[in-house]
Amino acid sequence: MTQTFSYGTSTLRSSTALAIARGQIKGVLTPQAIEKIRASQQAVQDIVDNKKTVYGVNTGFGILANTSISPEDAVTLQHKILQSHSVGVGYPIPVEVAKLMLITKVHALAQGFSGVQLETLERILWHIEKDIIPVVPEKGSVGASGDLAPLAHLFLPLIGLGECFYKGKRVPTAEVFQAEAVKPLQLGPKEGLALINGTQFILSFAVRAVERMHNCLEAADIIGAMSLEALTGTKAPFDARLHDLRPYAGSQLVAQRLRLLLEGSDIMQSHVDCGRVQDPYSLRCMPQVHGASRNAWLHLKELTEVELNAVTDNPIILGADDTISGGNFHGQPIALPLDYACFAAAELGNISDRRCYLLLEGKWGLPMLLMKDVGLNSGFMIPQYTTAALVSENKTLCFPASADSIPTSLGQEDHVSMGSISGRKLNRVLDNLEYILAIELLSASQAIEFRRPHKSSARLEFAHDLVREYVGFAEEDRIFADDINAITGIIKDFSFVAKVNAAGSELNNGFAAFSY
Repeated sequence: MTQTFSYGTSTLRSSTALAIARGQIKGVLTPQAIEKIRASQQAVQDIVDNKKTVYGVNTGFGILANTSISPEDAVTLQHKILQSHSVGVGYPIPVEVAKLMLITKVHALAQGFSGVQLETLERILWHIEKDIIPVVPEKGSVGASGDLAPLAHLFLPLIGLGECFYKGKRVPTAEVFQAEAVKPLQLGPKEGLALINGTQFILSFAVRAVERMHNCLEAADIIGAMSLEALTGTKAPFDARLHDLRPYAGSQLVAQRLRLLLEGSDIMQSHVDCGRVQDPYSLRCMPQVHGASRNAWLHLKELTEVELNAVTDNPIILGADDTISGGNFHGQPIALPLDYACFAAAELGNISDRRCYLLLEGKWGLPMLLMKDVGLNSGFMIPQYTTAALVSENKTLCFPASADSIPTSLGQEDHVSMGSISGRKLNRVLDNLEYILAIELLSASQAIEFRRPHKSSARLEFAHDLVREYVGFAEEDRIFADDINAITGIIKDFSFVAKVNAAGSELNNGFAAFSY
């Protein structure tokens, strides 16, 4: 039997939202949620019938909030708001992110404070379950009065407009509805506004980033430990007693993972009396640097899950005589942690690139450029050019979007979060980070073979063997882009981390807060 999640009445987690998007869990509306939805919609209808002035129900939007709309035009208004706000530009966002927008919007509306019809929520669920996902352009939201443009595009199909991804193709909604024998909806009062007010664009990119960044953090510890072994570094800086004296949870967890990853290493024992006093920072300070990024990830995860269970449209309907026009649609609470996480992800790439460079220097018994016959061969010199380029690109993406604000709506919306840019930017940094970590993993796997006959720990040898299932040892130059893409693939699909953590099951037993 398929596991279910109750929209509007249960607590939604990032992992649950992704599981619904991937068809592993089915989201449903319970009788309790349906009762709340109907009561809220009736309250809106009572407002219209009693001709009480409420923003967005019988007024215009934004700077037009003081413009009254007649009862006979209240429905037309909701249709027009989806049309007028569909101004997004650029490439479509990933289908999974658009699907997450549908899922997170249903959960927010199903809490019964938005005044939408049950039929509208049921149609959104139809899109989710049939995997008929609206086309949403990536640019156009300032992340404050809700993610207006992307949400308008997301819900154009409800009224038969826009486009959807249907059976693997981008198809006009009218054609999809004809094929599925479905008719457009007639939106009721306030519904258009409820649909486009909210932070679901920012939030869905955050949900995706929480999963991806966690995977990169786990990978960075494993790969960093392999580089340490290849460079005959010491595990002394990972001693728990040291980290108890500066007890950041992220640092303590990374130190613990590094100790476990290096446990039982023959390579470590082989140079115990080498006389080297200290390793470079990119090896010695992994707990502090990786750990700081862990702390940033945790902050993002916690605030993302607050946002996942929030009501973020406007106005809020508490009853026919009790409405609040406020600012829950403002993206600042999630924009700031997204920007913070962006810096943290970029730093993981920065320190990884430094370890790539160390592996090439020809020190501590490794051949220069990780190949015996260099001159004719360039070895692993040029892959590090790529990490340098990606690290530099990530630095340019670290300007905090949330530090900017450009007034809109003739000054009515005079401070905006730009959180939509924060969310997209973080995921671009993670794209680059996955490549950087893959190149370090390739380099460390090459280098560790120069330590034979000594072997690393069982966990790291398992990681090395996993790499060798996709890419062989390089005796001479070849098209390293093929190797990079192959290894990036097992980082991107989470299989590298999942398999190594499963092989060393205790690696998953870190602090519960840092689990995904």
